[in-house]
Amino acid sequence: MSVLKVIEILGNSTVSFEDAVQNVINEVSKTVNDVKSVYIKDMQVSVKNNKISEYRVNAKVTFGILSA
Repeated sequence: MSVLKVIEILGNSTVSFEDAVQNVINEVSKTVNDVKSVYIKDMQVSVKNNKISEYRVNAKVTFGILSA
């Protein structure tokens, strides 16, 4: 049996949504082991001068905390 935990993380990037998700994974991996999946709950952009200036994601990260 394994036990999983889910945390909600906000990530951003000036490049793309994919880069924002990778930034979430990079930051979470600094303190969390055994990341299993990332679910994107919400996506949005910031706009300046009629152009996208920042990509943002609200992500749920699932990771293992116990396995037997």
